[in-house]
Amino acid sequence: MNPVYLAYESFHAAVLGPRIAASAARQALDVAGGRMAALPQVRAFSAGLEMFERLTRRYAKPRFNITSTTFDGHSVEVVERVRWSRPFCNVIRFERSLPAGAGDQPKLLIVAPMSGHHATLVRGTVKAFLPTHDVYITDWADASTVPVSAGTFGLDDYVDYVRDIMTELAPDLHVMAICQPAVPVFAAVSLMEQDRDPKVPVSMTLIGGPIDTRNSPTQVNALAVGKGIDWFRQNCIAEVPWNHEGAGRRVYPGILQLNAFMSMNAERHASAHAEMFSNLASGNEVVAQKQKDFYDEYLAVSDLPEEFYLETVERVFVRHDLPLGRLEHRGRPVDPSAIRRVALMTIEGENDDITGLGQTEAAHALCPNVPTDRKLHYVQEGVGHYGLFSGSRFRNEIVPKVVEFMNR
Repeated sequence: MNPVYLAYESFHAAVLGPRIAASAARQALDVAGGRMAALPQVRAFSAGLEMFERLTRRYAKPRFNITSTTFDGHSVEVVERVRWSRPFCNVIRFERSLPAGAGDQPKLLIVAPMSGHHATLVRGTVKAFLPTHDVYITDWADASTVPVSAGTFGLDDYVDYVRDIMTELAPDLHVMAICQPAVPVFAAVSLMEQDRDPKVPVSMTLIGGPIDTRNSPTQVNALAVGKGIDWFRQNCIAEVPWNHEGAGRRVYPGILQLNAFMSMNAERHASAHAEMFSNLASGNEVVAQKQKDFYDEYLAVSDLPEEFYLETVERVFVRHDLPLGRLEHRGRPVDPSAIRRVALMTIEGENDDITGLGQTEAAHALCPNVPTDRKLHYVQEGVGHYGLFSGSRFRNEIVPKVVEFMNR
């Protein structure tokens, strides 16, 4: 059993006192600093205290904090409401206060990744579609907060959740899967088409998803194939300790996923923290706050259920069950060729180092019975993985194409 949780808890217990002291000292400087607070030495000392506190804290689950959007050129209020709930997921609706007579807009279900971060990581995606759609998002639970009594949660359960949610929100629903959920969403839609379910979504948009990881394999894909499932089972699973609601549950700790992603770009993250310290020390609060906001989100991690993690690694990344026609759901073959009514759009990033070019596009070859005029593949130039669902190029170039496709 991986000792990472024990080490993680021990570290935070050891630094609790110094972290509290550093935070108190920095607050005292802010209150009593006066003219001294403007001195370069004092600013640098305060910045050092803040960096120490940030590097040793636990990052809580962020909030969406989306309170307004635009509609027909005017600002309207947005309220979050839970529309659907199960032990491992809530579906949040971003309910807008539209004017009387506004009419219904298309419904969009954003299936956020269950990959170590919270759904708030795709906050920018929600904001981008709120002016044009009635937006819902899957808010997956941190497995460390789900009691063992709630049962297990594997890849088949994920597919069931997605299908149940789409059924609940039908009709006239568009579904968008960002990264990891591309496979279970694709499977759920395939099963609905196999059953001739009248509640299938109108369209399915897959963004940077691992449909066929044999294409342009990345460092992430090579690790999965090279290590094999037994290595992941022996080295990546830990038991949730007693001081969490999910005590005793076996999980893939989010901190391991975070360390893996950060190690892929270690120099960039080290440089970003050095820049943050420099901005704090020089009084450049505006830029420093943007950097802090990013890392408040990025460093907030979520544990994954053991079953879901290991089954995803094995069936998606090691065995390639979906593209090889071997994917099953509870013993039943999943047949993407059954998809006929659901329009399909796939989006990839030119510089994506997590999901290589061609991996998401592979969905089109698996859906030969979707009419050509109801298919679209788009490669966004100049963006990596996160630029596929956030940032200026996402807002200005990707979103208009998705909206046009869904409307068409």
